[in-house]
Amino acid sequence: MSSQPPPSSSTDYLFVFAEAHNEFRVPELRSIAELHGFSIHIKYPWDSQSSDNREGNAVHQFVNGPFMVIALESEAHARTLASRCILIRSIWEFWARGSSYDELHANNLTAKPKWERYVANTSFKFLVAGHNRSISQRRQREIMESFSYMDFLGLIELKSPEIVLGYFEEYVSDRGKLVEDRNKDGEFIQAYFGRLIVEGTARALIGKFDVKKREYFGNTSMEAEISLLMANQTLASPGKIVYDPFMGTGSMAYTTAHFGAYVFGSDIDGRQMRGKAQTPGVLRSARQYGVADRILGLCTFDVTRNPWRTGGLFDAIVTDPPYGVRAGAKRLGRKTNREDKHTFVGPRAADEPYIPPTKPYELSALASDLVRLARYLLKPGGRLVFFLPTVTDEYRPVDIESMMCDGMELVANSLQDFGSWGRRLITIKKMTSEEYGPPSFDSEERDAASAGGEEEGGDENAPAHKNFREKYFQAFMKKQ
Repeated sequence: MSSQPPPSSSTDYLFVFAEAHNEFRVPELRSIAELHGFSIHIKYPWDSQSSDNREGNAVHQFVNGPFMVIALESEAHARTLASRCILIRSIWEFWARGSSYDELHANNLTAKPKWERYVANTSFKFLVAGHNRSISQRRQREIMESFSYMDFLGLIELKSPEIVLGYFEEYVSDRGKLVEDRNKDGEFIQAYFGRLIVEGTARALIGKFDVKKREYFGNTSMEAEISLLMANQTLASPGKIVYDPFMGTGSMAYTTAHFGAYVFGSDIDGRQMRGKAQTPGVLRSARQYGVADRILGLCTFDVTRNPWRTGGLFDAIVTDPPYGVRAGAKRLGRKTNREDKHTFVGPRAADEPYIPPTKPYELSALASDLVRLARYLLKPGGRLVFFLPTVTDEYRPVDIESMMCDGMELVANSLQDFGSWGRRLITIKKMTSEEYGPPSFDSEERDAASAGGEEEGGDENAPAHKNFREKYFQAFMKKQ
């Protein structure tokens, strides 16, 4: 959301969004606008219905309803957003809105210069829809007839009209209300009116990347819609190189590659990427989506002991780190500093592979390390995009600030709410061209600090995502 006023030559558009992932809408719009080199200017809802959440320099506009009025410099920009943003259902040239019929019609008369050119000889279709309320056929006819003052002389064409006129009513949700307290016809929050510019086409990709239809997937595979949203946050486009350090079954690789990026993946457990067939599972699914030639490589290594000997390699890093609900994060090493005398029973057979010991990788430590690794590996302007689970009641903005480092800036922080807990899609941008060395990963000292204190008396300064696995199974699962 730009803090500058929109250019005088801009046009207002009514955006109709899918009724899901409300907090992801503005970050996605801003990301795709940045990718294509233009700005968006949100005009409605205003600050009275927005949340100014100052975490770093990130400002978020959270909207419950599916409608938003945005100023753009050209209709081409609207079409670009509709073709790439996963959450857009349709975009309309905005003509009027109002909190009552009289107010809406008065504003529509004021907007006559926008629609009078269609009056004489333009075929049209009228669409009437409601949010949180269905509108009966009788009322739809009444609403259409209330616009008779526009004097449209063209034919009504339901199959292939030259223009589509859209009228939308937004109501407060009736969920949990008694019958007598539910919404009455016409008692809407706002009504909107305009001309259809373009239907959102990117949402069709959700079906294409549906995990259930995928050649290879696992119980931790990310759902298609979220994977696409993450890919958009990376600004994936042809020629860019994206890295997933916790690749698993490759959900983020397919969507970023679909948008033209080349992808490199790694994981401490190569079995997640390979599967059991001769051809690695990730490559089989990539071939299914026609992007196998954009998978640069798959490697098995511990990200804390990575092979990267130079930084500035990647345009983006996108990942969903394991946080212990289905699978926990691991790193190489023993669980204690003491050598376990029972580790080796005897010499290994010649054909027996060596499996190095691993220990848990505590989430708050992983998150901080990931930000520092991104600062090292990203090109200037590159983005780190990852999910961070958190306890809803314990979360504070300082939780994100605590894992930041010099040269990195928070771009977006969007919550997917599951009630007692949620996961936050964090987008961080490398703002410096200064060269930083690889992170040390703080090894033994940081691991010891993560394991102590918290479990005994609690640390008031600890982020809500620290020891998330223990909190989830001790508290959340008991409620089920």
